[in-house]
Amino acid sequence: MRPTFLLLFSFSVCTLQAVEPAARWWKGNLHTHSLWSDGDDYPEMITEWYKARGYHFLALSDHNIIADHERWISVVKSKGGEPAFEKYLTRWGDKWVQTREVEGDKEVRLKMLSEFRVPFEEPGRFLMIQSEEITGKSVHINATNLRERILPYTGNDPETSEGVVKAMQRTINAVMEQRQRTGVPMFPHINHPNFKWAITAEELMQLENERFFEVYNGHPQVHNEGDAKHAGTERVWDIILTERLAQPGKEPIFGLATDDSHNYHQEGRNLSRPGRGWVMVRAPKLAVEDLVAAMEAGDFYASSGVTFKDVRREKDRLSLEIEAAPGVSYKTEFIGTRKGYDPKSEPVLGETGEVLRVTRRYSNDIGVVLAMVDGASATYVLKGDEIYVRARVTSTKLQADPYREGEVERAWTQPLVTGIK
Repeated sequence: MRPTFLLLFSFSVCTLQAVEPAARWWKGNLHTHSLWSDGDDYPEMITEWYKARGYHFLALSDHNIIADHERWISVVKSKGGEPAFEKYLTRWGDKWVQTREVEGDKEVRLKMLSEFRVPFEEPGRFLMIQSEEITGKSVHINATNLRERILPYTGNDPETSEGVVKAMQRTINAVMEQRQRTGVPMFPHINHPNFKWAITAEELMQLENERFFEVYNGHPQVHNEGDAKHAGTERVWDIILTERLAQPGKEPIFGLATDDSHNYHQEGRNLSRPGRGWVMVRAPKLAVEDLVAAMEAGDFYASSGVTFKDVRREKDRLSLEIEAAPGVSYKTEFIGTRKGYDPKSEPVLGETGEVLRVTRRYSNDIGVVLAMVDGASATYVLKGDEIYVRARVTSTKLQADPYREGEVERAWTQPLVTGIK
């Protein structure tokens, strides 16, 4: 005889509610190139490289093009040439790889994003994001998650500060117009401001609706560190944060780390390689709308190797906990500007005394190291006179594939903004 169970339900006190998933960290690269422009490998090969190494999202951001139409390229004349094609054919097979002969030249069809995302995307594991590097004379701006290609501004403005600001603002406006018109979350970000010394801090701080720029870019020619006459990207960041936040209603700018990868077949410091820089975004789901919302709220960090277990920007403190690697030491520098800083600046002069179009020299009151902490965890408690505080973590671990000799792994938090009263 089977036992009898009595089940009692109290419908008067039982209410089912949807439970939001807990936010977690998602790793992604937002600046990547393929054979659709000037990279040297096929989109499928590049995407597989990132997914196999634990990335959760990837944006292929080729110059002035998106992978949404049929395109054939010459196998021999392409950047990767026949060696890249043979790797591609061996990995994907002739049922996937399409070729044709045109006047004796073998051509291969580049797959569209709608095609090559299919074998890779998995809910909660990997996501592709449509992107474009909108590339003008000296201004390069990425548009993440755009729906339609945006042409670069091609006005006849001279390469002056006014012309550069105009080019940047018109491009940003085009992205924001598309966002408003389509209702799709997307954003622009300023790429490598020190590439060809194209953009100054003063030009960047004038922009409206621009929330992101690359504080770290893994390309060997973008001058992250600056030089004797040019401010490095971190110095540029501190100048922008200080000057913008000193104005009522101005928002901070957040720092990204990206690969800007072009070269996938050979290693070398003179090559632009994958895996050098990325963002870690804290969001409840691996969905574009969640990632964009988290990034616009500053709930992410930039990294060239250091991983955080946690980052907290609270009302009165900035704290972090590092996922420490065995045998590696970590130093956290809390950097910021205090109220009452000296706002004076002076131009940088050339050899004959002419004023150079470079970032001006500002007071040492801007971007001061407020505190330094060794170890795997660090906290900075606000004293009350800070305009903002951000953290930079430097490890003793060398980059596995660096863009310069002696490069070590680092990470950068977004600023905790306190405002001026």
